[in-house]
Amino acid sequence: MALSPDRLERFARHIVIPEIGGAGQVALSDAHVTLVGLGGIGSPVLQYLAGAGVAHLTLIDDGTVEESNLQRQTIYAERDIGHGKAACARRWLANFDKRIEVELSDRRIDTSTAPEILSGTDLVIDGTDNFATRLAVSDACVAHGIPLLSAAVGRFQGQVAAFAGHRPDQPCYRCFVGDAFDADDCDTCADEGMLGAMAGWVGSFAAMHAVRVLCEGKAAFGKPQWGTLFLLDGMAPSMRPLTIAKDPDCRTCGG
Repeated sequence: MALSPDRLERFARHIVIPEIGGAGQVALSDAHVTLVGLGGIGSPVLQYLAGAGVAHLTLIDDGTVEESNLQRQTIYAERDIGHGKAACARRWLANFDKRIEVELSDRRIDTSTAPEILSGTDLVIDGTDNFATRLAVSDACVAHGIPLLSAAVGRFQGQVAAFAGHRPDQPCYRCFVGDAFDADDCDTCADEGMLGAMAGWVGSFAAMHAVRVLCEGKAAFGKPQWGTLFLLDGMAPSMRPLTIAKDPDCRTCGG
């Protein structure tokens, strides 16, 4: 597709970057991205992907805005307290860019709903806060052949990784965490606390990594680095990569 004059002006700062260029911007404009979780990570991811020109977004969150969310979830305001996050996120997008196509789901993601909800998208970004949901999302992505970008944050630590477990030589998220976490039993930020700006750093890095994935083969912004886990340390501060190996016995992508 060709970009209209007004879109060329809006994304001019991207297009003049040789590593993105017109082809990369068109790839972003053609992309359909699904965000699972619209909290501390999902908020900046949503903002920067909308700003980058991703023209089709599916937003999934079954929660409502609480006052404690405002410390780090940057798309919400006091007027949103008590309202559904997905609907409030759509309103933010409508005010930001009326050309973005938005789909909503406030259904809870689990092993029974994930395959249906996540089908038909180019990239899934998971910013949820429990392993059961993350594994359900990952398993559905492998089944549908969809790349997954997983991001997590707590206190001063963050993780971001891109997975392509549907490919025979690449690991999935389950290869990383195993089968011990299918129960919804992990600590949340309500228990552990979180520096608001740390969520912003992780979300912003995840959005940049998403642009890299979406531009693969269309622009020279680098490789998606499948199976590389980036550990972000807000105390140091620092970032370091770890390589995740494909588990040949993984029940989702092995064998």
